[in-house]
Amino acid sequence: MDEEEKQQHLLYSPCPSAAPSPPPSPSPPSMPSRLAALLDDIAAIPDFRNCYRKLLQALSRRIKLLHPLADDLLDRPPQPQPPLLPSLEPLVAALQEANNFLRYATDTSKIFLALEREDFMKRHQQVLTQLVDSLAAISFDELGISDEVREQVELVHSQLKRAREQKTDMLSEELHHQLLSIYNKPYESNLDLEILQTLADKLHLVTISDLKQESLAMHEMVVSTGGNDPGESIEKMCMLLKKIKDFVQTRNPVMGTISSPKLLLPDAKMKSHVSVPIPIPDEFRCPISLELMQDPVIVSTGQTYEHICIEKWLASGHDTCPSTQQRLAHRSLTTNYVLRSLIAQWCEANGLDPPKRPSPPASLSSPRTDLDALLVKLSSSDPEAQHSAAGEIRLLAKRNAANRLSIAQAGAVPLLKDLLFSADLRTQEHAVTAILNLSICEENKTGIMASGCVPGVVHVLKTGNMEARENAAATLFSLSIVDEYKVAIGATGAIPALVSLLSEGTHRGKKDAATALFNLCIYQGNKGKAVRAGVVPLVMGLVTDPVGSMIDEAMAILAILASHPEGKMAIGTAEAVPILVDTVRSGSPRNRENAAAVLVHLCNGEEGERFLGWADECGLLGPVRELAVNGTDRGKRKAVILLEKMSRFLVQKQEESSQETGSRLGLGFGRGTGLVQELVQQLSQAHEDI
Repeated sequence: MDEEEKQQHLLYSPCPSAAPSPPPSPSPPSMPSRLAALLDDIAAIPDFRNCYRKLLQALSRRIKLLHPLADDLLDRPPQPQPPLLPSLEPLVAALQEANNFLRYATDTSKIFLALEREDFMKRHQQVLTQLVDSLAAISFDELGISDEVREQVELVHSQLKRAREQKTDMLSEELHHQLLSIYNKPYESNLDLEILQTLADKLHLVTISDLKQESLAMHEMVVSTGGNDPGESIEKMCMLLKKIKDFVQTRNPVMGTISSPKLLLPDAKMKSHVSVPIPIPDEFRCPISLELMQDPVIVSTGQTYEHICIEKWLASGHDTCPSTQQRLAHRSLTTNYVLRSLIAQWCEANGLDPPKRPSPPASLSSPRTDLDALLVKLSSSDPEAQHSAAGEIRLLAKRNAANRLSIAQAGAVPLLKDLLFSADLRTQEHAVTAILNLSICEENKTGIMASGCVPGVVHVLKTGNMEARENAAATLFSLSIVDEYKVAIGATGAIPALVSLLSEGTHRGKKDAATALFNLCIYQGNKGKAVRAGVVPLVMGLVTDPVGSMIDEAMAILAILASHPEGKMAIGTAEAVPILVDTVRSGSPRNRENAAAVLVHLCNGEEGERFLGWADECGLLGPVRELAVNGTDRGKRKAVILLEKMSRFLVQKQEESSQETGSRLGLGFGRGTGLVQELVQQLSQAHEDI
């Protein structure tokens, strides 16, 4: 299978998502309700005040255009058993990811977003791709929506596709370079005022409110790390914020009297003329000792204290915040890196020795201690403890990427691997789902494979309860995204087990099995295994299923198997030609191109003429001609190849028999076989650059 086909087919492979946490709500909201709620959430996000403003506004505006789809689905009369609408699931997942991304862009430090430009743009591309793929997967027949709404959805789909293909934001790239140039200049040197003005304008840091919000955003970033030292990154951001703030304050001196003395640091040039003691800003003093803080930490109420002072307060038996008298929700202390950096800058500007950076604590922080306790339970011989710990790790790994990295780095994967063979099916389910959630993080895939988890995952796929089998299939899909792992996974007996799940699973199970099979069969050596396991008859059954809920996945699998000799033979034996011709005639754009691709493979080789004759009898010529003009780019290319084959076949048939074929072609083209060849030449020339 060529690289182009791989890229096109991969559109059917949805990004793996964290597995749902058990048990499900007894009355979950309907799919249209979830869709509408997400669209409302996105519409409620305030204006984007950062350097990616136009990019984010465009994304938000395009998503809002999907409101008519949700309204159309919600306006229908209530039904005793509302339809599940499975083709909306990818869209709901994509909108959730878009919502998370847009809120992240709104709440995160503006300077951080500009500095992390490459990661931000990569995530933006991922969101666009997920939205494009999910809209392409919608079955309009299943939804039964009006033509107007369908056109609106198709419009959004085309707009998002164009946005995905556009070049990166050059403005944000230039801004990134300007930030680095300002950061790398010593504070005492003359800074480029024009660049500072540009930074303040483009980052929307022009008022005291903007600057205060940026400082709070940096503070929240540190708190969200759970106390892990972010090192130079946060200090770089604080230094840049200070330089921008000082510039803005210089241009508007009154601004400094409004608020936030945290950002108003004395001018270093004044220190040589000052003979009186330098007053310490109140924000830099510990509320307990009233001294300049060296190691500021945050308690659960959000107040900051000197580390040693608050430790003594807590050790003396207090369980309240000294400043607010509120009861502390917990006793965890988080280092306030933002404030510590500002104190260091203030000391440097005033010719004082900065506070010494405290040594790393000897003991682990509370979250890591909790994780270690879970790992102890995992390795215990108590089945109940193992069950409980595996379930907790499953949930922790579902929450965010930081958790996934921490759990894997703590050594959880080998312990979870052992539980894949647990006699308790629920423990087995927790273990495989935890591994699935961990595998979403690219950095964890190598460790999971190196730990030898795949045989255990395949064991669950064969013997687990249905949810465990579904999540095992999703795990294999997630791991097989890495090309070199496709071979190893295929060698473990995974493919027959996936074919079994495709045959007997729930709708979700069949989806998971199909996506995993498709991904594994990109490797040529796995295609024969899938064919010998009986996948082709199953897939043909999905193509002809009246419900049609999995026709997209089925056609993608057929297209990838057709490039293998055994796959081609099995598809021919399954008498697929009439179905393929019908799909070229009336299928979705993606299914039409896949059906054409399968026909191209069938019509090659020794039996090519037999299949061409069969396709001709089924009326392929008209649909493939239409596909060559109005199909997708790949569909057009496949149609041109089929037209060339049909032209040669019909010319040969005409020469061998009579003029009947030429007359019949005249009905379609107006002038016999010569015009078929002329059309082929024109199309070939027209699509050379596709």
